[in-house]
Amino acid sequence: MVDRSAEPWYPTAAYLYALHLDDLALAWEYLRRNPDYRLDWLRRYRRPQTAQGAAHRWGLRLLEDPALDARDAHPAWLPGHAAVVQLYPDADPPQDTATFAFWRIPGHKQLLHDGKGLALIARSPGRCLRFALAPGLEDGMAVAYAHRGGAAAHARRHTPGTALADAKPRPPPAALLELHTLQALDATLAGASLRDVGEGLFGADAAADWYSDGGLRSKVRRLVRRGDALMRSGYRRLAQLPPLEKGRFDADAKRP
Repeated sequence: MVDRSAEPWYPTAAYLYALHLDDLALAWEYLRRNPDYRLDWLRRYRRPQTAQGAAHRWGLRLLEDPALDARDAHPAWLPGHAAVVQLYPDADPPQDTATFAFWRIPGHKQLLHDGKGLALIARSPGRCLRFALAPGLEDGMAVAYAHRGGAAAHARRHTPGTALADAKPRPPPAALLELHTLQALDATLAGASLRDVGEGLFGADAAADWYSDGGLRSKVRRLVRRGDALMRSGYRRLAQLPPLEKGRFDADAKRP
């Protein structure tokens, strides 16, 4: 068995940030590992006329650098996501309405243009708040907010976006599953065997009794299959994107 302890995927500590990612960030983690996506990124300057079409194929407005993990990347998903809160200037605010208080939004804040409009991401341990800012919205303005798929409502008596902190926190077992899946995916992409993956994820002692029908071997095999499925197209479910339409985006599909 090859000693892979020095390889980047081997130390589990390198994946601890995955425990605090939301669905959109996890979708990016799987997509950025896709070899075909990485190839489209490398071709973006050689084929600039098709770069936007390539981005749309993956469910993005613009191609994002796959070398950036979810802590630094800002992928602009199509057509949007239910977790993104839309913020608008309130033209007729009640007397006790809240105002848009940029510096009171908790977490490390990042402003960016996603190809369509101004977006705000605020990250803090265990949560990620995402906002789409309407043109004309300024700090201190009365603000109204809306969730995609729901009616707009006034943001009263709280900082806009605070309600998202209570929205279905990812349970620890599910977070650990994503960590192990990403680590197993990286290992297999690097050419590691199933037993190498088992040792890297669960330790040499756990893999000492490795055998064909063992529970650990089956567990590792499921992780590897799950990671590959999420990398290929399953990430679209996490990002709440429609399935790829074969014949519209699939390069191998026959054109009418």
